[in-house]
Amino acid sequence: MSFRCEHLSKSFAMRDGFVQALDDVTFSVGEREFVSIVGPSGCGKTTLLKLIAGLLRPSAGSVVPSAAPDDGRPASALVFQEHGLFPWMTVLENVAFGLETRGVGRSERHERAMTFISSVGLAPFAHAWPHQLSVGMRQRVGIGRAFVTDPRLLLLDEPLGSLDAQTRFLLQEELLRLWTRSRSAVVYVTHDIEEAVVLGDRVLVLTGRPGRIQGEITVPLGRPRKLEYAVDEKVTALKWQIWKMLEEEARRSLALSTREPVSSVEEPVP
Repeated sequence: MSFRCEHLSKSFAMRDGFVQALDDVTFSVGEREFVSIVGPSGCGKTTLLKLIAGLLRPSAGSVVPSAAPDDGRPASALVFQEHGLFPWMTVLENVAFGLETRGVGRSERHERAMTFISSVGLAPFAHAWPHQLSVGMRQRVGIGRAFVTDPRLLLLDEPLGSLDAQTRFLLQEELLRLWTRSRSAVVYVTHDIEEAVVLGDRVLVLTGRPGRIQGEITVPLGRPRKLEYAVDEKVTALKWQIWKMLEEEARRSLALSTREPVSSVEEPVP
């Protein structure tokens, strides 16, 4: 599935007025393209994914999808940072849920779900409940649930954000393998610049409040992608290029968060 965001803006009504989350965002995603979006907290990355998924209506502009054949595939699947599992369902039932809503029989949907559960390393926990899993394990369940329905578009919001470094590295490999086998386009939100470059065909840099696209970087690495590219000189150069786009805002945010609080009590005069 390909689509285009045309001059997309989004504001939210607040008690004392409006807060604008995105301003005049325009970009496109091609069929089976993997596009990473990187930016600081608060720049509207999650809001953008919700607009693309149709969970929010834009205040201005539009999301224009390409025409798609009626082959029974869902238009999109969205994986949130919060993973959003049903607490009353087991891991197997959570992953198979999308297939159930599409009328797939119990035996087939459980077989297909187990394939993806095994892919993310959770086969021993197929019959566990979400509360019995770590945050990182619940995120992996969300990844399996997204891929199992074979959507035309995958929208991934920090899907590996709660994982330790070693597990994250392994799941990046598995994510690329699953995507290579699928027919989906991907929009992948991350705070990790290296991850954005190593996984993506392009990297969009979103900054500001409201969020605007500051830059678009094409990643000159071939497919299939190897994570060893992380030490490639071209990746290092791209990481530095993206960091320079983010540096000023990152330093400003750090200065605000580390500023000494002003005391409301005057010091006594000696």
